[in-house]
Amino acid sequence: MSDIRLILIGSLLIFAGFYIADMAGSQYTQISIQQNQFDDCYDYSSGTAVYVNCAQAEQDALLYLGLALGIIGGGAYLIFRGIKGRWDQNVKSGEMLGPKYD
Repeated sequence: MSDIRLILIGSLLIFAGFYIADMAGSQYTQISIQQNQFDDCYDYSSGTAVYVNCAQAEQDALLYLGLALGIIGGGAYLIFRGIKGRWDQNVKSGEMLGPKYD
């Protein structure tokens, strides 16, 4: 795969990782505050108070964080491979596109 493609895919993965971290973080911020201040946690997204297990919600938040960090790490690895890789000037003359000067 071309080195530029690796850099672009890595950038896209890093963006997706930050997006997932933001979405998961916004859902679990209220649960985290309730867990620190009170003994019981409630979810108010449906309009009524629904009891939520605080430990389970915290585990879900950590799983989303781990997923986001994994995606960001994968994107960073692809960017590193793209920068370190062999660039397009190393293409063999038989594989180049365009007019042939043989």
